[in-house]
Amino acid sequence: MAKVLILEQSKSMRNILRERLEFEGFATTVAEKGDVSQSVCERRGYDAILAGGDYECVSQLGVPFIIVTNSGSIDGAVMAVKSGAEDYLTAPVDMNRLLGSLRRIVNRDRDQPEEPTAVASRPRRKTQCGSEPIVGSSQAITQVRDLIDKVAKSDARVLIMGENGTGKELVARWLHDKSNRAAGPFVEVNCAAIPSELIESELFGHERGAFTSAIKQRKGKFEQANGGTLFMDEIGDMSLSAQAKVLRALQESKISRVGSDKDVVVDVRVVAATNKDIKAEIAKGNFREDLYHRLSVIVIKVPPLRERAGDISELVHHFISKIAHEHNIEVKSVDNQAMAALSAMPWSGNIRELRNVVERLMILSGESITLQDVEMYCS
Repeated sequence: MAKVLILEQSKSMRNILRERLEFEGFATTVAEKGDVSQSVCERRGYDAILAGGDYECVSQLGVPFIIVTNSGSIDGAVMAVKSGAEDYLTAPVDMNRLLGSLRRIVNRDRDQPEEPTAVASRPRRKTQCGSEPIVGSSQAITQVRDLIDKVAKSDARVLIMGENGTGKELVARWLHDKSNRAAGPFVEVNCAAIPSELIESELFGHERGAFTSAIKQRKGKFEQANGGTLFMDEIGDMSLSAQAKVLRALQESKISRVGSDKDVVVDVRVVAATNKDIKAEIAKGNFREDLYHRLSVIVIKVPPLRERAGDISELVHHFISKIAHEHNIEVKSVDNQAMAALSAMPWSGNIRELRNVVERLMILSGESITLQDVEMYCS
């Protein structure tokens, strides 16, 4: 259970934040400013601090912090972010945004470089999962996270379904990172990107001399993923002949390299993904029904962004922070009208499209992102 320290002078505000966070599953401690030190934070293992307005007293405690203030301003937000704040919220507090920020902190990759909002000397808190966070507080994406938690520890095969750009690969990585195979390899193969005549060699490997360009023995993706997870993306685009061999590998836990009559035993958990309607592909004769049933022990449907529009604000702020770091530019604020316009867009390309738009706005806009910027650069 994640631990949150609430530093707030107002008793009523402390109680409001404590009650809501405990309802959401966080363990909380409340205190007034000046009552804690870095040694106390280290000893009690806080994951995050909510500080009521004054960020100077918490910026050196070595714990990610969020500012919650009654009187916000753009200058105050900029100064707080430069001093290391993960987020800057004004009362009345947007609880969805607060919860989203806390979850990003708790789940953040321990190996990722410091975000531009972080104090350079502040140690990173170790987290369980090494993947990018699944950002959002909507019911639709919360259900996806909950399903990952239920399924990850088993070796059950998972079929992830969703439109392009919804984050299917991220779901697969979380399934691996939270599984008992997390110390093993995570190997990805995009079945749509490999020519049909090469897919079997890519998956199962080949022996030297198996075909003209096979100048040496090569292990395929199944062998490379031994002891870990094989993520087969765009499984719906695989040829029927390759599907038959994948089915055998799943049934017997062994494969044979192209050009060999010897079997190789493999211990692999297969997670597959597709943007196609597999049942429709089965009806057309393009996909094996028996393989579908082997792959779909658990089905996770990743919702399109239009069905989780309430998450757009969190996603925008998340991408702003990442992009500022990648391009070595200042974090920019987004005015309310601009955020409303972004939230109302259809996003046919889903999260991938949203990230590209945010990157464009970060590069082309002025000191902040305005409605005019959205209208000019997102049409």
